[in-house]
Amino acid sequence: MTLTRDTTANVAPVTTGVHAPIPDVGAPDEAAPPEVPEEARQLVFELRDLEVRYSGHTAVREVDLDIAANEITAFIGPSGCGKTTVLRVLNRMHDITPGAKVFGSVRYHGEDLYSSKVDSAEVRRRIGMVFQKPNPFPKTIFDNVAYGPKINGRKRSELPGIVEHALTRAALWDEVKDKLKNSGLSLSGGQQQRLCIARAIAVEPDVVLMDEPCSALDPIATARIEDLMEELKEEFTIVIVTHNMQQAARVSDRTAFFTAEVDDENRVGRLVEFDVTEKLFTAPSDARTEGYITGRFG
Repeated sequence: MTLTRDTTANVAPVTTGVHAPIPDVGAPDEAAPPEVPEEARQLVFELRDLEVRYSGHTAVREVDLDIAANEITAFIGPSGCGKTTVLRVLNRMHDITPGAKVFGSVRYHGEDLYSSKVDSAEVRRRIGMVFQKPNPFPKTIFDNVAYGPKINGRKRSELPGIVEHALTRAALWDEVKDKLKNSGLSLSGGQQQRLCIARAIAVEPDVVLMDEPCSALDPIATARIEDLMEELKEEFTIVIVTHNMQQAARVSDRTAFFTAEVDDENRVGRLVEFDVTEKLFTAPSDARTEGYITGRFG
């Protein structure tokens, strides 16, 4: 898989000691599916000794983790621990952040994601992003979804089928099929977020990143998004940042816990533990993880 620029296509960006009892964090009642052996997991991202600095100040360091295909990986931890910073590393969004620099190794399907030969626009086509607050374009529902495929060279005659397919996969088609010419901004908050998911997957990405996608939604809309994530992981790799531990326990296959520590008078984020979700929530290997999920800090 190559991420170098394809000069025949117009590619543009489209918008990882204490023994108190562990509380119930909403894990499903049924038995968890068998864990996939490590050697059988197809790795999408491999992060080694990752560090991110803003204007010379380290925001997060010492991050080593592997993210596999067709899994939902959740990043949890207190505010300021580097969760979103690491998420944005995965599709090179720090390229457009003034003063931001990424150090260490970030490999995507074995390829150096930060190589000078890699086209960042192609990276963002393959690795889509859904943001915390729904952000539909001030366009029709149809044009919101068709925008990415259109600027990536798809024929006009193909767009209706692409739009219907994306909206169907985002569990929104039945609700909007008779009002595709209406503004995307006319939808409810939960519908707008599903529209943004449809827009992201319309360009057929490999990975979908979600930065607290349910934080601004009501419980019913949140449940719809969580159900949708479970369906989408059959086709896509999903990485989600969430402050909701119950959500991480419900939807993710693996969870990474980050925390923030004071280092030379600066607050620095670090990855503490990364494991199968059920194990991390029921038998964490680090006392800091246990302290966070039991509510002693955070």
